[in-house]
Amino acid sequence: MTQAGTFDEEMMGRALELAGQAADAGEVPVGAVVVLEGSVIGVGHNRSIGQNDPSAHAEIVALREAGLKLGNYRLPGAILYVTLEPCLMCVGAAIAARMERLVFGAADPKAGCLGGAYDAGGLDFLNHHFAVTSGVRAAQCGELLREFFRERR
Repeated sequence: MTQAGTFDEEMMGRALELAGQAADAGEVPVGAVVVLEGSVIGVGHNRSIGQNDPSAHAEIVALREAGLKLGNYRLPGAILYVTLEPCLMCVGAAIAARMERLVFGAADPKAGCLGGAYDAGGLDFLNHHFAVTSGVRAAQCGELLREFFRERR
């Protein structure tokens, strides 16, 4: 395993911890971490239900925290780790933030927009593109989601 792979797994582990916090709060268990130059600059988990905010996805929460920490809405060079393939809104936010790379765990064939239901990241007309790494700790990320929804059925 490469050093980047080890670091990716470590950061996805942190995102999984955050996803667990979301589940404990009754939210869909998705967690996100923003990293710049090896340091965590933003974290988040889903808060849409608790905050009555449709935009309070884990990625958005983490990107907002990172932007506030840096004093900039653009985060060039940053990497976004998220436990579930992002939706269209979150891919758009990652593009607007000028992320360098996005790493996700579980694929989302119904709403994922980095190859699942749609590939928004690959649209040629967009003014920014980022590298995508998928499947990091995918089994753990997927199991957390399946367990959450199994308990609610």
